[in-house]
Amino acid sequence: MPAQRADARRNYARLLAVAEEAIAEHGADASLEQIARTAGVGSATVRRHFPNRHALLEAVFRERIETLSAHARDLTSRADTRAALLEWLSAVTASAATIRGLAIALTRDSAADPDVAHEHCASAQLTEAGDPLVRRAANAGALAPGVTIADLLTLITGIALATEHHVDPAAESDRLLGLTIAGISPHQE
Repeated sequence: MPAQRADARRNYARLLAVAEEAIAEHGADASLEQIARTAGVGSATVRRHFPNRHALLEAVFRERIETLSAHARDLTSRADTRAALLEWLSAVTASAATIRGLAIALTRDSAADPDVAHEHCASAQLTEAGDPLVRRAANAGALAPGVTIADLLTLITGIALATEHHVDPAAESDRLLGLTIAGISPHQE
């Protein structure tokens, strides 16, 4: 049995590496069959490790989502709640705009299929991580009334999708985020 477990670990690592490359090249809808072929395994092996596309996307984006979540936690103790929220939103926007497939993966948590929403960790983790920043900014009067973390993640996703094919998606998404921020959180003098 240990040989199978080692083999299974190698298959998982190989599948994840191939999936990362395929998603970077083709986006979140990269062919699972092509990923299996490139990794040199059968489609059943892909399904055994990743029972659905959400599980695959979760694995591919896990490290980046965890980094963004940790960044939000680090910012929650900052005195300037507006600056903390804006710094985090900028980091999330930059990631969503420059990591191909991440923005579309975030849209997969739509209300159209509530059973899937809890399975895909990206939106759930970012919502959980960003909510304290939003609440603190709102309580300090640094955020327009009624703005939620879900609203902000939707805006970020839209910005990232709109700038995906731009010559400089990071710069353009940052510019559009700035325009958005002027509307949701007017700077207080």
